[in-house]
Amino acid sequence: MLPGKRPFQSRLLTSTTNFPQEPVEATAPESGVDPASGKSAGFRSRLVLAVVVALVIRLAVVAFLYPEQLDPRDDHWRFGFEAGRIARSIAIGKGFASPLYGDTGPSAWMTPAYPYIVAGFFRVFGVYTKTAALALLSFNALVSALTCIPVFFIAKRSFGEQVAKWSAWTWAFFPYGIYFPAERIWETWLATFLLCLLFQIVFKLEETDRLSAWIGTGLLWGFAGLTSAVVLTVAPFLHAWVAYRLRLQRRNWLHPTLVCTLAGAAICSPWFLRNYAVFHRFIPFRDNTGIVLRLGTKGRSDYWGPYELGPWHNAAEWQEFKDRGEILYLDHKEKDALAFIKSNPSWYAWTSFRRMVFIWTGYWSLEPGYLQQEEMDPYNIPVCTSLTLLAILGLQRAFRRRNPGMLPYLIVIVVFPAMYYFTSPEAYYRRPIDPLLVVLAVYAVASRRTLAKERVIEFPQTSI
Repeated sequence: MLPGKRPFQSRLLTSTTNFPQEPVEATAPESGVDPASGKSAGFRSRLVLAVVVALVIRLAVVAFLYPEQLDPRDDHWRFGFEAGRIARSIAIGKGFASPLYGDTGPSAWMTPAYPYIVAGFFRVFGVYTKTAALALLSFNALVSALTCIPVFFIAKRSFGEQVAKWSAWTWAFFPYGIYFPAERIWETWLATFLLCLLFQIVFKLEETDRLSAWIGTGLLWGFAGLTSAVVLTVAPFLHAWVAYRLRLQRRNWLHPTLVCTLAGAAICSPWFLRNYAVFHRFIPFRDNTGIVLRLGTKGRSDYWGPYELGPWHNAAEWQEFKDRGEILYLDHKEKDALAFIKSNPSWYAWTSFRRMVFIWTGYWSLEPGYLQQEEMDPYNIPVCTSLTLLAILGLQRAFRRRNPGMLPYLIVIVVFPAMYYFTSPEAYYRRPIDPLLVVLAVYAVASRRTLAKERVIEFPQTSI
């Protein structure tokens, strides 16, 4: 085999087009200009335009919504919630501590990346100031706008340039990608960008033997995990897929996979060691599993978020938190949750199913009392459900046409939200996978236009 050439099987498995191509007559470039470079510059300029438009839209919404962050009640709790509390503690020199309403000492309530980012903004612009709110929400808006870039390249690789352009512009005008980054100071928007970027990189790993690429991917996975630990739930499955593809090509998969894993562990281990030194137990990312599990085990289910079970809106729970301390309090909540599940297995199974429906449709209840709390649900439910159905349709058509590289989409869709079915959901928990759903939904619409004209090519081997 010639150097630099991949096996025929590999090229077939990574092809992005399943349909016959018209023969193209080679033409000499005029005036020394390479047509390919001109085409590349054209799509780059259009992609930059999509990012700029997306940013302008999001900043315009920030200008209307930022006053919500300045609500002084509960000592500015609305400003970043637990992330804001921990960031304030860092900014005033007390370290990663006190995630709730008082000075309660060291904490592992959250992963560290985003609170430290917020703390950096506090150091520059002041704690809980108007300028800090505008700066942080603008950072969210920028990260959300930049997500147009990996969206474009993911769609281009999977479905071609036309779908890629439509996907990038759809993300630019996507309601959830506009509203949520401007409404909440939280890690979700950075996690969305990182997951999307890593999804794009995973496809590239099949094409390189450079260990530096695998090390860089591992480092990025580690940073993503320290931003939002749930992102890492998909990493083993995506890398197993890459390993399988490499094995089909009779290339080394074990060594680079181990290097990637070790690089990720190297990024995360200082945080793990800090937690062990402070709490004298192994806490890999965050310690709040007990409380989120407890929130999913309330006997009544008239609302998806029974926050009265935690220390946020319950004086007795808050007092228990202060008396026991963070670790012992969360241990107690986990025991309560597991005892409830053991005593009420059928209720827990049914409510877990309802949480799954909520994640994918936005529907929980249409009772008047519920809609007083969630007055936007009559509008949100059709949008959320439509996106889900279109994404499923796009994925089904891609599998039917044997588009290569569809299994990673299925992995993310199945694995990422699964933990929220069994704990407690929030409207923004699904947001990190929204860009992939947008790509699949755009493909569903685009493929409909050519379904009657295009002929499916059946590949002789699996195209996962």
